Amino acid sequence: MRVADCVEMTIADVQAGFATGAFTAEQLTEAFLDRIGRFNERLNAIIFVNPDARADARAIDARRAAGEALGPLAGVPVVVKDTMDMVGFPSTGGWSLLYSKTGGVDLMPGTDAPVVARLRAAGAVILGKTNVPILSASGTNANNSWAGPTLNAHMPDRAPGASTAGTATAVAASMAVLGLAEETGGSIQNPAAAQALVGIKPTFALVPNAGVMPLASQRDVVGPIARCVRDAALTLDVLAGFTTEDPKTVAGLGNIPAGGYASLLSDTALRGKRLGLYGPGWRNQPLSEETQALYARAQSELSARGAELVADPFAGTGFADIRKPVSEEYAFDARGLESAPHDMQNYLRRMGPLAALQSFAAFAEATKAQGALDPGGVLHYLHLLPGFAEALANPDAPPPMPEFVAARAAYRRIFDEVMAQHALDALVFPHARAELPPLHGKELIAETTVSEINIAGLPGVTMPAGWYASGAPFCLIFVGRAFEEAKLLALAHDYEQATKHRKPPVLA
Repeated sequence: MRVADCVEMTIADVQAGFATGAFTAEQLTEAFLDRIGRFNERLNAIIFVNPDARADARAIDARRAAGEALGPLAGVPVVVKDTMDMVGFPSTGGWSLLYSKTGGVDLMPGTDAPVVARLRAAGAVILGKTNVPILSASGTNANNSWAGPTLNAHMPDRAPGASTAGTATAVAASMAVLGLAEETGGSIQNPAAAQALVGIKPTFALVPNAGVMPLASQRDVVGPIARCVRDAALTLDVLAGFTTEDPKTVAGLGNIPAGGYASLLSDTALRGKRLGLYGPGWRNQPLSEETQALYARAQSELSARGAELVADPFAGTGFADIRKPVSEEYAFDARGLESAPHDMQNYLRRMGPLAALQSFAAFAEATKAQGALDPGGVLHYLHLLPGFAEALANPDAPPPMPEFVAARAAYRRIFDEVMAQHALDALVFPHARAELPPLHGKELIAETTVSEINIAGLPGVTMPAGWYASGAPFCLIFVGRAFEEAKLLALAHDYEQATKHRKPPVLA
């Protein structure tokens, strides 16, 4: 592997290049910065390039030359989502009012978010931060960002996928080996699927999300986006685990595989496994005709690997009735977002004295010119949630959110019952019910699992599974029990190695 061959480069390729002396970390970083220089102006994935990236890479080279022990991502070029606190960079949330160069104020963190700190400790070279829509509120694109729209690397006229669009485009276009994503309502699943990538939406509380601009602290999760299953698994090894900065991560203790998330990867993982299929018992929304055909082909591929498929295992369970879109206009189950004012208050307090805003009240005052909660604002629908008015009136008090708590409990109870009753190892669905919508317009990505697994806190692994006639990616998502990421990754890896559906985009 030569440094010039960085298109579709994997962690294994990087490590092999270092081991053979084919290139240094500094040379590799230069190669990726060159690709950013060539393609980012058009794709608009990366909004801040890290001026210390070359120095960080040189430091890795010096440590390697000195024979020091290095982290598992040593010298690997990565990107992180703008909403993740990184010392030296403002966390803008995609909003002009939160960036001084567009007339707003800067939220400058005093410390890295734990996930960013873990990347640094693993030796990753952070190339920059990626574009997001205002407050990460879109599940389809980043069109309203102060930095302008991010384009889909595969199909520039189609949606790039949710608020982590920038990370997905950077990884799809080989402007980085991998990247960090965050999801409240589809922003790992949707961008990964939109650009034929692998995304891990982890179990809630497995990965810390302290220091990440929140939408809903009881739904938000951070996970990797990569071009292959193994890279995603190795990155999850770095991100997962307990930290006192995020006490809920105590839930992961004892639930992280001793051998790591790549420990179960094999080319026989699907053999004898029982997989549940999408149907109206899960959600009463049909697949498009072409999606049905692509899903049928994927089922044949899974069967050929030895998997046993179970049709609509949720039929008659009442599972589909739990989902409650916030309105006819907005078909997203937003329960759990009632805590947004309280969560923003805690986030701002964590940022420290360098942040221009120290409270939710100050945040609301600074952004009142484009009020996110006003009619027409990006989060206007929160006023429709029970208990939101009380939460807004007192951001210091954590809201009880009984409707969200009841929905999570109901989802988990029925899910576990169905998995046990049918002896299922996982579910495997088409990620979306139809192909990608246009880049501009009101049409949204027609996902199949976002509300359910976000509220339930369950893991999902999204991966490439083919292509629509238009050239849009078709992807699957494997969904499993809490903390069963290693099993899902093994199933996805077997399918990936057997089918090789991923292909790089053709860039101008």
